[in-house]
Amino acid sequence: MAEPDRPPGRGRGFAAAVADVWPPRRAAQAGAYLADTETWSSWLAKLKAWARAESGAGRLLPWVPVAFGAGIALYFTADHEPVLWVAATLALILSAAAFLLRRHRLFPIAVMIAATAAGFAVATARTARLAHTVLARPLYSVALSGFVETRDIRERSDRFVLRVTEMESPRGEITLARVRLSVKKGMAPDVGSFVELKARLLPPLAPLRPGAYDFARDMFFQGIGASGFVMGAIKTVAPPQEGGFGLRYAAFMQDLRDTIDARIRARLDGDERAIATALLTGRRDAITTPVNDAMFISGLGHVLSISGYHMAVVAGVVFFAVRALLALIPGLHVSHPIKKWAAIAALIAAAFYLLLSGAEVATQRSFYMTAVVLIAVMVDRRAITFRTLAVAAMIVLVIAPEALVHPSFQMSFAATLGLVVLVQLGLPQLFATPDSSSAARVAMWGGRELMMLLFASLVAGLATTPYAAFHFHRVTPYGVLANLAAMPVVSALVMPAGLLGLAAAPLGLDGPFWSLMGWGIDWMIAVTRWVAALPGAVGRVTAFGIGPLIAASLGLVVMGFLRTPLRWSGAVVLAGSILWAMMTPQPDIMISGDARNVAVRGRDGRLHLMRTGKDVFLVQEWLAADADARTSADASLADGVSCDDAGCVVPFADGRFVSLALRAEALEDDCARAALIITIRPAPSDCAASVVDRDRLQHQGALVLTQRGPGFAVEAVRPQGTQRPWWPAAADATDFETTLTPRSPASRSQDATPPETEQQQED
Repeated sequence: MAEPDRPPGRGRGFAAAVADVWPPRRAAQAGAYLADTETWSSWLAKLKAWARAESGAGRLLPWVPVAFGAGIALYFTADHEPVLWVAATLALILSAAAFLLRRHRLFPIAVMIAATAAGFAVATARTARLAHTVLARPLYSVALSGFVETRDIRERSDRFVLRVTEMESPRGEITLARVRLSVKKGMAPDVGSFVELKARLLPPLAPLRPGAYDFARDMFFQGIGASGFVMGAIKTVAPPQEGGFGLRYAAFMQDLRDTIDARIRARLDGDERAIATALLTGRRDAITTPVNDAMFISGLGHVLSISGYHMAVVAGVVFFAVRALLALIPGLHVSHPIKKWAAIAALIAAAFYLLLSGAEVATQRSFYMTAVVLIAVMVDRRAITFRTLAVAAMIVLVIAPEALVHPSFQMSFAATLGLVVLVQLGLPQLFATPDSSSAARVAMWGGRELMMLLFASLVAGLATTPYAAFHFHRVTPYGVLANLAAMPVVSALVMPAGLLGLAAAPLGLDGPFWSLMGWGIDWMIAVTRWVAALPGAVGRVTAFGIGPLIAASLGLVVMGFLRTPLRWSGAVVLAGSILWAMMTPQPDIMISGDARNVAVRGRDGRLHLMRTGKDVFLVQEWLAADADARTSADASLADGVSCDDAGCVVPFADGRFVSLALRAEALEDDCARAALIITIRPAPSDCAASVVDRDRLQHQGALVLTQRGPGFAVEAVRPQGTQRPWWPAAADATDFETTLTPRSPASRSQDATPPETEQQQED
C-alpha cells in the first residue's frame, strides 16, 4: 500500500528518486543534441541570410576600389619592377573571365580578382611612364640650366623645382630630368623663368629606418631625380626654347597665388598670413614650427591640408549663395531648375579652388568626391553614398596609383568613409526632436548642429587614428575638443571670409574680409595652443609594421561597407590589429644609412645615441618611432656614451658594448671587446665582433637590429635582392646575412670591459 506522505525517494532507492526528478540520460543527451543542432542550424541560416543581403544588387561596387587598391599595394611590395606586358595581359585575361562569368555565382569573386590584377597593372604602367634617372651618389659643383616649374616659400628658406635642360658635372655620365633645390629665403627665382646655377646634388632621401616613409619613392613619382643646395648666385637668362603650355600655366597660377598672398600680407602678418595663404592657395610651409606642431598635436592639422572639408565648404558656400540669389528673382525658382544651376556654379568654383591650391592628391580626391556629389544633384540622384566614394577613389587611383601609400590619401578616405556611414545612418535625423513647441526649438537651436559636429569629429578622428599612429607615431586624445572649439569658427567665419576676399579682390574691396579671416585664425591658433598644452595632449605611439595597418584598414572597411550584423566582424579585426601593433617589439639598435648616427637601447630601456654628425630630422624620427618625448638636443641621449677621435662606445642592455669606429686603429681593440662594430672602414678578417660596414649600408640603407641570442636579427630599408626604380643604389646584388653572429663568441670573456678611449688611457 502506498504511503502518500513519504518523500519521493525514500524506500524506493536512489535510481527511482532520480527518475522522478531528471529525464533519462539518453533522452537528455538526445534532447541536448537536437537543441545544439537547431541552434547551429539557426546561426548558419542567419549567416547565409546576411551574406545574401551583403551580396545583393549594388553591394559589389564599393568593394571594387578596395580590390583595385589591394593590387596597387601588392605592386609596391614587389622585390623588383614587374614586366609591364605580363601584368597588363594578366589583367585583361582576368577581366575577360569576370565578364564571361557575369551570370555565375562566382562573378563577385572573379570581379575582385580582376580588379586586383588591374590595380597591379595600372601601378606598373604608371611607373613605366614616369621612368627617369635617379641620382645614386652625391655630386658637387654641378652646373645646371633649366626652367623653374614650382616654388615653395618656407619658414627659413625657399625651395624650387628645376626642369633641367643642360647638366655638367665632374662625372658627366648622368643626366637628370628634374631636381629640387633649396636657396636662402627670398632668393628663389620666379616660376617660368630660365636660370643657370651651380648646385650640390644629393640622392633622394631614403627611409630613415625600415618601415618609415619613403621620401625617395615620393620624389620619383613627382619626376624629381635629386635634391640639393644652390651654390652661389642664380642667373636668369633668356630661354633657348619655349617652356610649353604647362610651364606657362604654372607661371600664371604662381603669379595668381603671389598676388593673393600679397593682398593678404597687406592686412595680416606672421602665422595669421601664413595660415590664410595655406587655406586659399595650399602653400603652408611658411607657418612657424611651434604653431605647426601645436596644430597637429591638437588634432587640427587637417585644416592646413586642403582636402574634403575645404572643398565642401567652398562648394557649399557657392551653392547656397547662388541658389539664394536666384531664389530672390520672382518666379524664377518655379519655372527653372535653379538648384541645378547652383550646382554648376559650385562645380566651377571647386575646380578653380583645385587649380589655385596646387591640385595635391588630397585636394584631387576632394574635388572628385565633390564633383560626383554635384553631378548627382544635377541628374536628380542621391548625392552622398558609398558609390560616390567608390567612384572618387577609383578616379584618384587610376590617375595616380602612388597616392595609395601616401598618408593624406589614407587619412582622407578613412575620414570620408566614416562621415558617409554617418550620413547613411541618418545623422541629421538622429538628433531631431518631435516636439515643435517654441521652447523645444529654442532649446534645440544650435544644439543639433553641435551634436552633429561632435559625432562627425569623433568618427573622423577615430577613423584616421590608425594612419596617424603609423605615419606620425602619435594620436590626438583631445582632437574632438579642439575640433568642437575651432571648426565652427573656421566654417562660419574663416573660410567664407576668405572666399569673399577672393571675390572682392579684383574690385579692391577685399581688405575687411582678410581682417575677418585673421580674427577667426587668431581664435583657431589660441585653441590649438590651449589644447596642445593640456596634460597628455601628445599621445605617443611606438612604431609598428605594415601588417597591423592593413588589418586596421580591413576592419574599418568592413565596418563601413557592410549593413548587416556581419559588420561587427570588422570591429573584431580592428581590435586584433590594435593588439598586433601593441605586441610589435622595438629594435635594440638603429643605424643610419651613412653610419653617422647609431642609437643603442640601454638597460634603462631608452635609446642612447652615438653620432658624428648633426642630423636633427633623423634623430627626431627615431625618437618619435620609439615614443620617446626627448628632443635631439636632450643631453640624456649621450648618457653612457664614451667618445674620442677614434670613435665611440656605449653599453648594450645586456652589458655588452657597441662600437662606432671612425679610424682603423680603433678596430683592433674594438674587435676584441665589443659585441658589435659599426664602421665605414674595412674590418680585419679575424675580427671576433659582428660588423656592419660601409658596403652593407650603401647597399641596404638604414638598419635596425634586434637581439637574437648572442647575435642580432637585421632588418634593412632595402632587403636583400630588392631593386626598384627609386632605389638605384640597390642594383649591385651582394649577399648579406640576415643575422649577425659574433665570429668567435667564446674568445670574449663574460665580464668584458669597454674599449678604453685615449682620454681614459691618459687618465
